[in-house]
Amino acid sequence: MALILASSSPFRQTLLNKLGLEFSVQSPDIDESRKPGESPEQLVYRLAQDKAREVAKSKHGLIIASDQVATLQDGLGAQDVVLGKPHTHENAIKQLSACSGNVVTFVTSLCLLNTNSGNIQTIVENYKVVFRTLKPEQIDNYLKKEQPYNCAGSFKSEGLGISLFSSLEGRDPNTLIGLPLIQLIKLLENEGIDILSAQL
Repeated sequence: MALILASSSPFRQTLLNKLGLEFSVQSPDIDESRKPGESPEQLVYRLAQDKAREVAKSKHGLIIASDQVATLQDGLGAQDVVLGKPHTHENAIKQLSACSGNVVTFVTSLCLLNTNSGNIQTIVENYKVVFRTLKPEQIDNYLKKEQPYNCAGSFKSEGLGISLFSSLEGRDPNTLIGLPLIQLIKLLENEGIDILSAQL
């Protein structure tokens, strides 16, 4: 059965390559706007399924889709401040200044859709990042070096962004980059695919 990654992200493609499976890539074109009252978990859960179903209109097989948002923990312990892609240097400075000394939780969804059976599995996994207390010049220098303006939270954890953190908390570091591989292996096993012994 064909394996299709519903993403144009080169980082997710690199992660999926770790499993040694052959796959093709199809980028879904969907509206990723957050609905009123939708929690970060509900948002990424819905978007992963929407992406998989969109790709299923033209591709057949096992479709892998994922979505991710970063949420900033406010002083009351709530995590409802969603950090999107900054797009500009000014917005990125604002985001990283808000993150400095605080906890950011990455909420990542994973969906596996079998177009043959119609079976769809979806999970949501969290990964916490504790930011160092950053000086304005450190933030500015980091942004100029890495220019992570198309990354939620204004950093690339797989690059120099690691220098912004004091600690990480989660069971799968791949989740932080955008694709929970440990969970994906389980979902594939539920579809009868053992990546250590089976071939697609």
